[in-house]
Amino acid sequence: MKKRLIRIFTIILVVWVFACAALYGIMRQPPETLARVMAKIPGPVAFLVLPFETLWTHARAGALQVGDAAPDFSLTKLDKSAAVQLSNLTAQGRPVVLIFGSYT
Repeated sequence: MKKRLIRIFTIILVVWVFACAALYGIMRQPPETLARVMAKIPGPVAFLVLPFETLWTHARAGALQVGDAAPDFSLTKLDKSAAVQLSNLTAQGRPVVLIFGSYT
């Protein structure tokens, strides 16, 4: 009986570690890929069974340090008339303030 419980626990542990590794690998992919996979996971399983927040923090950690330049990116204007690129704004020599948040 004791050997059987150890075997079951070992199998559960291996499956859990594999699931953590798989989720970590998926989290390192583009957001669209993560969204596609998370949409197929039933209910809050990933949040309750796996260390989701810890995996997310490590998977999405960047290499930027305090004082590093922000990575270049472009965003479409609200009226969709054009795109604004960060490198074009910083090339003008003026400071650029980035504010990320929700206004809803």
